[in-house]
Amino acid sequence: MKLVWSPESASKAYIDTVKSCELFQESGEAELLSALAGGWNAKMIVEVYMHGGATAATSVGLAIAAAHAGGHHVCMVSDERSRLDYVNAMHSAGVSPAEVVVGGAEEAVVGLADIDFLVVDGGRKDFSRVVRFAKLSHRGAVLVCRNSSLRTMAGFRWGGVLGSTSRVVRSVVMPVGKGLDIAYVAYNGVTTDLHKSTSRWITHIDQQSGEEHVIRG
Repeated sequence: MKLVWSPESASKAYIDTVKSCELFQESGEAELLSALAGGWNAKMIVEVYMHGGATAATSVGLAIAAAHAGGHHVCMVSDERSRLDYVNAMHSAGVSPAEVVVGGAEEAVVGLADIDFLVVDGGRKDFSRVVRFAKLSHRGAVLVCRNSSLRTMAGFRWGGVLGSTSRVVRSVVMPVGKGLDIAYVAYNGVTTDLHKSTSRWITHIDQQSGEEHVIRG
């Protein structure tokens, strides 16, 4: 099996995230990521939370996508302070928190398997190691670098940080928030008919600027 795009699931996740994130000022990123995770019917969504960097809106969007896809949402935090920040923010938004794993992100991600949607903040110093050690699903996976403008690696390429079992099929950088760098990766050794399964498009309108962004799923 491989990741299969569902425009209906993407639409439902997007709409519900719009409704839930009305109380946030910066909801554009949350809506887009929720639509992507929901559209791909992600079964294991892993979010690497960065204290002071991640937004509650994005976490809410991923939680909604997981609920629509019948998937599992895991949030990794570095310490107890970050865990409390995350849990309190989710409760304030009226959304049940994800499963929370406390500890070093690199070590924590090794304990998770079949990840098909991974979101990591570009401001993290261990960004590359987290991606490299993540056990991605054999169905393929979507990788997201939030705040990509903060990434310190010069000449960054997804292929340079992935392990040998995965290969980049396509990637795109979107001017949403402080930058979203999104990559679709396939499992080496598994043949995927991407031209047939990824012929859908998502139109996203930034709530603040009014700009329209179109991304192919």
